[in-house]
Amino acid sequence: QVQLVESGGGLVQAGDSLRLSCAASGSSFSSGAMGWFRQAPGKEREFVAAVTWGGLLNYADSVKGRFTVSRDNTKNTLYLQMSSLEPEDTAVYYCAARRTRWPSTQIVEYDYWGQGTQVTVSS
Repeated sequence: QVQLVESGGGLVQAGDSLRLSCAASGSSFSSGAMGWFRQAPGKEREFVAAVTWGGLLNYADSVKGRFTVSRDNTKNTLYLQMSSLEPEDTAVYYCAARRTRWPSTQIVEYDYWGQGTQVTVSS
């Protein structure tokens, strides 16, 4: 079993930056892909970014050029650096992990989920 705990959310203004972290723990943690998803009020959860153990990246079009996903395998931690934040980025951000090494944009293909962290961007 893998446990994921997100941190770093908060209230910021449009144009600001914020970095989210996701600490992974558990005896089952392996070299699987990890990703970030978000869910805005009244909307479905959507893919944001993903990264493989080896650093292969994938982003949603809406965040390309503004968000950067990375992972520190020595610390079992996933990051999401968010810049030029917009009110439309307001959502609960979730960290997710797969047992397999390949990244995915599909919610159903992730095996483990964190509890989420709130990001609110004011205009």
